[in-house]
Amino acid sequence: MADLEENARRQASGKKAVALSPIAIEVVRRIDTLFDIERPINGKPAEERRAVRQELSKPLVEALQVYMREQRAKLSRGHDLAKAIDYILKRWAAFTLFLDDGRVCLSNNAAESALRGIALGRKSWLFCGSDRGGERAAAMYSLIVTAKMNDVDPQAWLADVLARIATYPAHRLDDLLPWNWTPKASVRAAAAA
Repeated sequence: MADLEENARRQASGKKAVALSPIAIEVVRRIDTLFDIERPINGKPAEERRAVRQELSKPLVEALQVYMREQRAKLSRGHDLAKAIDYILKRWAAFTLFLDDGRVCLSNNAAESALRGIALGRKSWLFCGSDRGGERAAAMYSLIVTAKMNDVDPQAWLADVLARIATYPAHRLDDLLPWNWTPKASVRAAAAA
């Protein structure tokens, strides 16, 4: 796995690629097989996903662990691939959680993508200046991400909510949350244009 990452960096910078480890290629091939099983069951109920994973994925994951342990024994302690294998083997319980819980995804790509904006804007977040400022920024960021997760344009939602909130009845504020929000006619007209 480390070999694949290094080769990708070399190719991106125009350098000559080094030979890929057959062990790394085999591990990635086996993990790709797990993703092939996941694609048809994405969006299905959690119990159905769990059943499919128990039947199809669990034997492959067990075989992957055996393979990785066998290959790890053949590598020196300082080898990059040995470090990558050690990393996943030490976190095996977390990696295999998806087998027993249909709500858990095989990959955490969605979570990491959601956090990427925070990491990239790390210096920009220094404007908070205080704990209260940080809490406000966190609350706003949470609302914006929640809007995105509910297929609502965050900019349109936030502009509409800020325009309406001062005169909106307090007992109906839940209507303005992203999953309940319906834009005013003027917002719908602007979006259609």
